[in-house]
Amino acid sequence: MNPYGYYFLPQTDYFPHDHYYSYLPQEQHDPYRQPPQVQALERRVNALERQNEQQARELDRQNREINRQNQEINRINREINRINQEISRLNQNDERHTRRLRRLNQRLRVVENRLNIPFTQIEDEF
Repeated sequence: MNPYGYYFLPQTDYFPHDHYYSYLPQEQHDPYRQPPQVQALERRVNALERQNEQQARELDRQNREINRQNQEINRINREINRINQEISRLNQNDERHTRRLRRLNQRLRVVENRLNIPFTQIEDEF
């Protein structure tokens, strides 16, 4: 009992342990062993690097496909330009031939009028 009339409570340690073995067993320190957080981070970095390489390969594949498609588009555009030039040339020829046929029809009418051959509207001019 203490001088104030109270009994002492038994002292308890915050971390109960055997007094004969008062030390906690320490793990052997391995200088080459990394803490688990570092190992987890390295695994994550390795996974991200692999993912990055896969994405880079996929981007390369897509770029090659885009280049191939652009080459095909350029080839088709050249073909379209060639066809348009041919159409233009044919249209010019057609206009020349149309003018020539009109002149021939006019001459033919003149000859028909001289010879008194009746002109028939049923037939086309050409």
